[in-house]
Amino acid sequence: MSANFEDFGLRQELVDAVVSMGFTDPTPIQEKALAALRDTTGDIVALAQTGTGKTAAFGLPLLNRMDVKRRSIQAVVLCPTRELCIQITRDFLTYGSKISDLQIASIYGGSSMALQIRQVKRGAQVIVATPGRLLDLMGRGVVDLSGVTNVVLDEADEMLNMGFKEAIDDVLKETPSESSTWLFSATMPRGVAAIAKGFMSNPVEIVAGKKNSTSSLIEHENYVVRPGAQLVALKRIIDAYPDIYGVVFCRTRHETRQVAESLLEAGYDADALHGDLSQQQRDVVMQRFRNRRLKMLVATDVAARGIDVEGISHVIHLGLPDEVAAYTHRSGRTARAGRSGKSLVIMNWRDNRKLGLVAMRCGVRFTACKVPEGDAICKLKVADMVEKLKAVEVNHEAIGEYLPSVYESLEGLSKEELINQIVAERFNTIAAAYKGAEDINDRGAQAKRAPRPDRPRFDRASKTLGGPRTADGMQRITFNKGVSNRINQGAVIRLVCDRAGITSRQIGRVDIGRDASYFEVEGGVARHVFHAMKGATLDGQRLFVEMPGAGDSSQRGGRGANNRGTRRPQGRRAS
Repeated sequence: MSANFEDFGLRQELVDAVVSMGFTDPTPIQEKALAALRDTTGDIVALAQTGTGKTAAFGLPLLNRMDVKRRSIQAVVLCPTRELCIQITRDFLTYGSKISDLQIASIYGGSSMALQIRQVKRGAQVIVATPGRLLDLMGRGVVDLSGVTNVVLDEADEMLNMGFKEAIDDVLKETPSESSTWLFSATMPRGVAAIAKGFMSNPVEIVAGKKNSTSSLIEHENYVVRPGAQLVALKRIIDAYPDIYGVVFCRTRHETRQVAESLLEAGYDADALHGDLSQQQRDVVMQRFRNRRLKMLVATDVAARGIDVEGISHVIHLGLPDEVAAYTHRSGRTARAGRSGKSLVIMNWRDNRKLGLVAMRCGVRFTACKVPEGDAICKLKVADMVEKLKAVEVNHEAIGEYLPSVYESLEGLSKEELINQIVAERFNTIAAAYKGAEDINDRGAQAKRAPRPDRPRFDRASKTLGGPRTADGMQRITFNKGVSNRINQGAVIRLVCDRAGITSRQIGRVDIGRDASYFEVEGGVARHVFHAMKGATLDGQRLFVEMPGAGDSSQRGGRGANNRGTRRPQGRRAS
């Protein structure tokens, strides 16, 4: 017999709120978490795929423990992005809507700090926050964690990917030793395990599904296309699924903007979500997407964290993510709340080996598919049009008075001629677009040998890893550390911004190889960043940087025969 929410000792106000939302039976992760947290006041580590209901799994027992008579902070929820912070706060307010005097403060960057300070001082018992903004308010003396009884780390793996390890450590150090920590994550990399080991005492482990895996309700497909044909393939796939409602993932903000603009110019209902947008702009884009006025949302990995939208049918990856674990988070945008979905990878043959790595680590099986040719898409479009035409509900009373004149106008047309006119009127544009469309599938992909995915490409012309300046004006700077040194993209971005005094918007792709890596920066600040990075250390490890065209005297940051012991300017530090 399956459990329901009343079986876990929750206060009646919470049960009533959940039932009023239309939920009676908990999901597997909710059932396991609620049972564990009913029976223990200690620490837990919960692993579950994205979209399985983790927010309620920790939100309901957390709110259940709050003493609303105390007007001080009793619980902190840390999450990686402002979007997820907003989403969790919204869910908490819904769960606790029937609890009088419950106060929840939402703290994140990009929004009014004064407003957030007022929320805290109003007597919030629960704070939902991103690590950076929370530390800021702690430093200002606004947030006092001495009375905290519960700390939740949501999307812990993603917070580590974004370089928040030190911030998380600093927050946990300020909480009482007797407080309990609940760690929720989709994957369990070494960094997450380290947090569990360093700050948790004999945690109860909960696993819903397999570790580091994606939902079994997601179908995974890959399309290998010719170089430069990914965007064409994307448009064909969208056309092949007339009712598609999805998210397209790109690696960089620049690529995100380009793809969204190309889709818009071609007449698709699409928009971009990336870090260059203001909070107001992001809210507008997300509202349009939630209301289905947008068919496709084009986003970066970071910007898409926290997107919890019902009914997303497809997740499309324009190339595989740099971090394997990111595939789990990306694909988790679909197949939520027990529904099925598709995760499609549009790739180049060079990504074959990385695809195998994703399949192995994420526990998925990819089906190799071909991008439909123009004729096939035309047939799909016609069939869809006919089915929708047949499904139209006719309100005879509303249109009855207009039909006689319509019959009279069409009297000279036969049934076949009338059908031809209807099809032509709706179909001429798509037919013209695909007339003579070439096959973009890479027919020889299987015969080609993919390069090793764990090392950046060596460019012979510039004699440096990663190559010279890219087509979009970004400059690559390489350095001598990689996965073997246990560094991640987020840590690199934070270091570059801090050392060079630039913003993350000026940083492009970050590629972490096995023993060597590179990052891209805008060409106008590249030389300044290069000199600022000389002598830098990351997690106590000295970095040696190289940049094409910097000259022999500066090819190795921090040492070399031509340096002659002279220190170059380190650049300004971010305040």
